[in-house]
Amino acid sequence: MHMARALDTDLVYAFFDASNMHRWNDHLRPLDLTELDKQAHKAAIAWVIGKYEEDAGNRVDWRKLIEEAMFSFMQRIVLTDLKPELFHRMRKERAGDMNRYVLEEFSRRVPDMEPGLRSRFEAYLSAKVPSREGGIVGAAHYLATRWEFNLIYEHNRSMTGIGETRAAIEKGVKAHSGLIGVENILTDSTFGFVDLMGQLRFQQRWARTPRVPQTTVLGHSLMVALMTYLHDLDAGAGDRQVYNDFFTALFHDLPEVLTKDVVAPVKTSVGGLTELLDEYERELMESRMMPLIPEKWREEFRFMVYEPFTDRDDPILGPRRGRDIKCCDLMAAYIEAYVSRRYGITSRTLEDGEDSLRRRLNEIGGSIDSTGFMERLDRMRV
Repeated sequence: MHMARALDTDLVYAFFDASNMHRWNDHLRPLDLTELDKQAHKAAIAWVIGKYEEDAGNRVDWRKLIEEAMFSFMQRIVLTDLKPELFHRMRKERAGDMNRYVLEEFSRRVPDMEPGLRSRFEAYLSAKVPSREGGIVGAAHYLATRWEFNLIYEHNRSMTGIGETRAAIEKGVKAHSGLIGVENILTDSTFGFVDLMGQLRFQQRWARTPRVPQTTVLGHSLMVALMTYLHDLDAGAGDRQVYNDFFTALFHDLPEVLTKDVVAPVKTSVGGLTELLDEYERELMESRMMPLIPEKWREEFRFMVYEPFTDRDDPILGPRRGRDIKCCDLMAAYIEAYVSRRYGITSRTLEDGEDSLRRRLNEIGGSIDSTGFMERLDRMRV
């Protein structure tokens, strides 16, 4: 008998397919902006706002925050083609019909969604008043959208309606100004952190290889984080491990904004390069990244970004299952190679990469059924 799991191949593919969803596609864009990247940036911004809320003495339920960020992503996967003003009007005037459609569409795309997850998704859609965590996710949404808008504005400043778009975004940001983190991001050094995180969307994965869809380091990071979270649900992980695992996965490639994404064959073929890169990354993180976040966050942030694939059980910060995060990292890379190959990309590098990743996932062991995941992916139509 098949047992439904939160780490469901259909759900993971639905997340990955957001790399095919192009944002601002009715505007002139200096680069492709995808829904997957936007959602990754939103999750990172939500962490910053949540940390400021805790500093102000407000309790943040991080498990709830992670799940509400994921649920808002799932909703946008279905409704991403709607212009924002239409989306918000429908949510106000036809919320019941819209929510039913979203649930029906996800039932079609993910027929074996774990029942508890589906129940909480349904409750999220029908909630009348957002929770504190939902408010944080909503604020992060507008700040991530604002970051994108500032990127494209100069290319579209003569476009009819661009002023109204800017005003609507600023209105959305202002509506969340009661959260201390919103004002702090706009006025202090943490904007630099948010900006650097956003810049990970400029870095293409598999940079020397043609792929469809192209994915970025930023989007890949969210894929790893979401798969890690879903596995933690299946494993019954405690709240602290859920927090550590998700945000370690989300930030695991952040040093690459300072060093670029060095492809694996180069890392492994040049003796001592991996160790040299690790040392250089740490130096840059300490000199350029750490000053951008409050000092009291830095020890926890070091715990997340240094040696992210190592299991840890810190007496203060709690447990982290780095081996599981590494497995999800390989699975996310495998999806990138697998889907491109099924779309007809015949690159030898991509073929070798898919074979190597499949072999490593079959051998990795641990608590994640990566072999079963690949087998289920083989049975899907992509």
